[in-house]
Amino acid sequence: MSNKYQPHIHVLAEDDANRQIANGFLLAPNLNNRAVKVLPLPGGWKKTVEEFTKKYASEMRQLPQRMMVLLIDFDDQENRLTYVESHIPDDLKARVFVLGVLSEPENLRTDINKNFEEIGEALAKDCSDNTNELWGHNLLKHNKRELERMASSVKPFLFNK
Repeated sequence: MSNKYQPHIHVLAEDDANRQIANGFLLAPNLNNRAVKVLPLPGGWKKTVEEFTKKYASEMRQLPQRMMVLLIDFDDQENRLTYVESHIPDDLKARVFVLGVLSEPENLRTDINKNFEEIGEALAKDCSDNTNELWGHNLLKHNKRELERMASSVKPFLFNK
């Protein structure tokens, strides 16, 4: 992490599989990895939401350039995103993004035969190249709205030209 007063993003991953995906994302060659920090694991999607609201929300209010990604498993629960969004304070909603595999990362890993870091790298490549190869996968395509919402805020500082 470089300057906390410049645009940057913190990633709060639910578990080790999601952390490995986030770390793989950081391996993208044109990523400005000084603008991204993967935070310690809370341990579970509900604890991720709780830790965000109890600890990181107040930090975000003091640092208006900070954005946050909550990287969770959706566990095939259609209402998971609604639940998580309902716990994000209104004044931070524009800077907090909720992403994850529809079921669990292990299912995606098995389905595409890539390890978690390779998955993260492929997702970063999609973001950088404005493609939808892996993000369009059945276990990831539900993230489309969040990705679109994120793009204008994050891409200008996240990827080097």
